[in-house]
Amino acid sequence: MIPFVERFRPVFDHYGIELILPEVHERLEAADILKYAGQFDGAICGDDRYTASVLEACSPRLKVISKWGTGVDSIDAQACSRFGIKLGRTPNAFTLPVADTVMGYMLAFARRQPWMDRAMKSGVWDKIPGKALHEMTLGIIGVGAIGKALARRARAFSMTILGNDIVEIDHVFLAETGVRMTNLEVLLSNSDFISINCDLNPTSHHLINAQTLASAKPGAVLINTARGPIVDEPAIIEALQTGHLGGAALDVFEAEPLPHDSPLLKMDNVLLAPHNANSSPAAWERVHWNTIKNLLDGLGLDSNNLETFRNS
Repeated sequence: MIPFVERFRPVFDHYGIELILPEVHERLEAADILKYAGQFDGAICGDDRYTASVLEACSPRLKVISKWGTGVDSIDAQACSRFGIKLGRTPNAFTLPVADTVMGYMLAFARRQPWMDRAMKSGVWDKIPGKALHEMTLGIIGVGAIGKALARRARAFSMTILGNDIVEIDHVFLAETGVRMTNLEVLLSNSDFISINCDLNPTSHHLINAQTLASAKPGAVLINTARGPIVDEPAIIEALQTGHLGGAALDVFEAEPLPHDSPLLKMDNVLLAPHNANSSPAAWERVHWNTIKNLLDGLGLDSNNLETFRNS
């Protein structure tokens, strides 16, 4: 968050907003935020831990939290409401780049490109067998904005698509894409790729665990670009080690940054990324401006002047 805030310092100066810039590596934990409790009126945050106790300590001065991005699972929304703190975010901020990322992972595993590249560079001429995506089934857990965008991409590759969600999905979308909604067990047992695209909430915490993984199709590849705690990490590590899972592509983890002693770092059948599936300069730019607008609106400041700065 620091480079983003520094870049837009002229905007904050224009509105007379004094900046407090704590040093952030990945996110601020609750104890880190408590050091500043009562010192700020508004906050721009990433995945910082705004728990109920933090929000209580920061109120009544804190008026608004503007989340950079979409997911607010690290912020106690009920406590925000209780203490009169407005909560802003950017819905569908990274729908397209995340859907592209999942497609990239599926193509990489199906066509085996990273492994052939690695073999060639180590001096091995080995024609590693691949598959065409139209021969494979994709299971999408969470058919929201990202899940829908992924389904449309997978349909272009003529994949069989299964979906699972706790809410009813629009029948027009299902007819358009050919997605068949089913329960989690059926999805897991029939999918070559399992893509997690749901929110992190009490119903999805450790949704993928040893018990649910037992239903997974042998050799399936798990892709998580949503939130780390949706997956019980030791359970997928064991499934990868035993060969029940054929591979995994993980952009998010239970502990971030991923600890240096994680077995995942030494697994040849795992592709890893540092919570970067949203990578898109154009998307980032939209989120930057919307985050500032949400902050100004929450503080009761006129945000109409933002267009002047944006076009300058």
